[in-house]
Amino acid sequence: MKEIWRFIDSGACSPAYNMALDEALLTWHSEGRIPPTIRFYGWDPATLSIGYFQKVEKEIHLDKVREYGLGFVRRPTGGRAVLHDQELTYSVIVSEEHPDMPATVTEAYRVISQGILEGFTDVGLEAYFSIPRTEEELSSLKNPRSAVCFDAPSWYELVVEGRKVAGSAQTRQKGVILQHGSIILDIDEDKLFDLFKYPSERVRERMQRNFRNKAVAINALRSEPLTMEEAKQAFRKGFEKGLNITLEPYTLSKEEDEEVRQIARNRYEQDEWNFRK
Repeated sequence: MKEIWRFIDSGACSPAYNMALDEALLTWHSEGRIPPTIRFYGWDPATLSIGYFQKVEKEIHLDKVREYGLGFVRRPTGGRAVLHDQELTYSVIVSEEHPDMPATVTEAYRVISQGILEGFTDVGLEAYFSIPRTEEELSSLKNPRSAVCFDAPSWYELVVEGRKVAGSAQTRQKGVILQHGSIILDIDEDKLFDLFKYPSERVRERMQRNFRNKAVAINALRSEPLTMEEAKQAFRKGFEKGLNITLEPYTLSKEEDEEVRQIARNRYEQDEWNFRK
């Protein structure tokens, strides 16, 4: 018998609601109120999310964020800034004690990301896990030079033809693993690079050039563009196969939804959370 996990497709939500729902699922799972859960979601409006430890003042061009009409939110997970635009975002909530979950963050990443790997296979792309090999690659993981998440593949990130195709971040709280990440269908590179501060125009140009060699969107690799619905189907099947589970659709109750909205109001809509020093 395959284990049954919950599946939530919450559609496109506000940035604060998205982060609040991930946080709520983590808490509910830690309290034994819900089984392990996989969630798919989108963003309305398109949003720049920054990692828990990032410094807004130093790295982010907020005028441009506003100019493009983007949402802005700080994630509860680490990592670098991500522009959530034409992408399928996923989150996985599962106990650290789950028999299939390795103890280390890196290995748990690999197990969870197996679901995404299967999804890429389903859409006809040959993805594989990146494993930093050289001293230089390893040291660049410890000391990321760029504020942009897709700038370098780290341990077990997914790569097609040598370029990163999905980025993920993980946190562990209350005995629960929360991993969420982006599966990019299309990318507007100029818009993305407009959102960051650079020491000079030359540095920006160099970084943008590097980025092109290191990251790629799904539709740049396919002759037929993948629609959002097709992506959802493929990656849902991918998670079922990769984690050897059955996903059962679920819709939040009114009470659950209200609880999420309250977390959004109290934390993710607050400037002191999003812009804290």
